[in-house]
Amino acid sequence: MMAGNVGPNSKPPPQSPQVVMERRSKPEDAATHITVSDPVQHSEGVNKYTSYRVDVRSPGNDMSQTQAFSAVLRRYSDFLWLYERLHEERPGTIVPPLPEKKPTGRFNPKFVEDRRRSLERFLRRVAVHPELQGCSSLDNFLRADDVTFQATKHSKANVVLQQSSMMASMNPSAPPQLVQKPKKEGFKRWFAETKTSISGDLVRSPDDELFEEIQRYVHGLDAQMKNVSTQASGLVRKGKEIANGLFEFGLAFNLLGQSEADALGDALSKVGETADRLSVLSAEHADREASGFEDPLVDMIKMIHSVKIALQKRHEKRLTYSTCLQEVDSKQHSLAKYRAQIGMEAKAYGTEMSLRKAQENAELARDEFATVSQRVLREVDRFKRETAQDMRQTVLEYIQLQVEYNKKMEQIWASLIPQLERVQLDNNANVVGDTATSGDDEHGGASSMQQQQQQPNQPAIHSQPMVPNPQQAMPPQMGSQFYSQSSQMMQPPTQDPGMFSVQYRTDGPP
Repeated sequence: MMAGNVGPNSKPPPQSPQVVMERRSKPEDAATHITVSDPVQHSEGVNKYTSYRVDVRSPGNDMSQTQAFSAVLRRYSDFLWLYERLHEERPGTIVPPLPEKKPTGRFNPKFVEDRRRSLERFLRRVAVHPELQGCSSLDNFLRADDVTFQATKHSKANVVLQQSSMMASMNPSAPPQLVQKPKKEGFKRWFAETKTSISGDLVRSPDDELFEEIQRYVHGLDAQMKNVSTQASGLVRKGKEIANGLFEFGLAFNLLGQSEADALGDALSKVGETADRLSVLSAEHADREASGFEDPLVDMIKMIHSVKIALQKRHEKRLTYSTCLQEVDSKQHSLAKYRAQIGMEAKAYGTEMSLRKAQENAELARDEFATVSQRVLREVDRFKRETAQDMRQTVLEYIQLQVEYNKKMEQIWASLIPQLERVQLDNNANVVGDTATSGDDEHGGASSMQQQQQQPNQPAIHSQPMVPNPQQAMPPQMGSQFYSQSSQMMQPPTQDPGMFSVQYRTDGPP
């Protein structure tokens, strides 16, 4: 009756972590139509590299849209080019991280496969990124043939993308304008920006305090996440050590069980076999910890680095805007100086034209700075939401993984208890049989016990290690059982002259 009373203010029952994990999906899952496959190694003289096939199919595998399908070959340097171009086209965007370079072992099959998966995830993240929609560099990367792509890749050396915020607000889908940038002007701009950066005379904006708070948050999160990642790596490493330790532990018990030719030896061998199973289970658990907990933490650290790059791009736009304002002030001062002098009309006219150009550049820099600032704010807000969801999901999966692992460990260890309990010892710590066997064969077990009880005068024999008095030494009995089922003593073997053991009767001398 109580369970049926569900009012409007009643809370639904909490869901198990496993249910929550099954419903959670990542944003890049919406771009499964983009794949990276078929890594192939190439050799051009001393230069060796690996190419990957990049396929783009229509979403949902709709074969009627044949124009949406493309297949191209790309190498790692092409992915790196795309990564850098995305930063130039959309500064302030948190571009998904690329897999890092590796100077050695680049052609190891495991490394190639790991890189293939990372490159595929990178492309899918870029394809669904809200700030990277419509980037020309992404379209060229995915669809251009080899000749066109190489021409595009090498022709962008001295070309910069400029798009004013006014055009972006009027037509956000308008392509960026390509403007040729002279080398001399670029050097002068770099020198002026460096001078402004050293002087520290940067323009102030109303959002500066907010960005300072964001920077403190990002640096703190980076430090804490690296600490967690270090501890997670240590746990994974210890898990692998535990797996190796269980293997050695099982081997030792297998050898110990082989030295005992009775039910106790069988039970000890079972302990060794169980340890072997636990070794395999622990090794698999360590691998799952690495892929499900350690790797996501490393990926989060890389995303934090991408946030730092986005903040740096905003700082560069701020520096450019500050430099333009200083240039305007300098030209205004020169213009006022020339106008105050007689006969300097020509220089005053030239300075006035230069001032107008500097003012236009300052307006463009201001609009670009404002656009990038707003983009960074949107990106940081999205980063916080997605990071919180990913962290929650990662921790839930890690907890669920530990619960399942410990349940399996408990079940395997618990299965050993009945096997060891079936091994019975008499008052003299000698193995007398397996209770499970005697339980299954009631008559055989009862007769065995009766035979042992019918011989009350038969003395119990114990074995002791070497004693100092060799006159008391007698040939030792072999095995841990001194009485067989027929209650007859085993025949003593030939005594080792290097060892002594004593046998004595507990009921006194004969």
